[in-house]
Amino acid sequence: MHDGAVTRRRFTEVICGAAASLALGTACDARAQRDSDARIAARPRPGVKTHGSGTQPLGLDGRRDAVLHLPRDTSDPLPLLVLLHGAGGSGANMLRRIVRFSDDAGIAVLAPDSRAATWDVIRGTFGPDIRFIDRALERVFETVAVDPARITVGGFSDGASYAISVGLQNGDLFRRVLAWSPGFYVGGPAQGRPRFFVSHGTADTILPIDRCSRVIVPALTNQGYEVTFRQFDGGHEIPPHLASEGLRWAAE
Repeated sequence: MHDGAVTRRRFTEVICGAAASLALGTACDARAQRDSDARIAARPRPGVKTHGSGTQPLGLDGRRDAVLHLPRDTSDPLPLLVLLHGAGGSGANMLRRIVRFSDDAGIAVLAPDSRAATWDVIRGTFGPDIRFIDRALERVFETVAVDPARITVGGFSDGASYAISVGLQNGDLFRRVLAWSPGFYVGGPAQGRPRFFVSHGTADTILPIDRCSRVIVPALTNQGYEVTFRQFDGGHEIPPHLASEGLRWAAE
């Protein structure tokens, strides 16, 4: 299944550079289309035992790496969230924003860094970021017993846009997609039927809700996806109660 498309020129005008979610202001697009795909090959492995807890780097890259956090109380197999930061951010900083909620929910979190200031498809096409996420997941699946039925991809801002785009093309891996304040998504050949959790502030001036989530959510529901939508009084942020609800939803 392919979503509706806009031209590459129009998409470039809308997204406009690496700091897309910082500059969008008045323009979001729910269904931009790209030629390349976002397929991820890594899959959970049988017979793996989880050991330890806390946060550690994966050591896959000396400059832009990924961090893995295991909850205090671990029980095999664990639910897993692949958590994607906003433009100009890092996985470690994003993790710090939600780690107490992930511990409460009992969910492991993999938080990779984008290869550049933001995620590849926002700057061009799927490529180095998807390959790095694939490598990071492969490493996690070697050392953590992950429940194949409870793997979620999620993020904030640019990370939320990327999570929706990647989740649609990998719904056979990511059964759920968690999107805090997304701006758009990139269409492509869909796999599986993931469920979605979307939240957005009604006073968001970075990615205005009327041009973003209030376009994205109907587009997804019209395609038959199940979407939980939470709008709140606030700006471009993740309120604590929605961080908690989103993490518990991902761990269900």
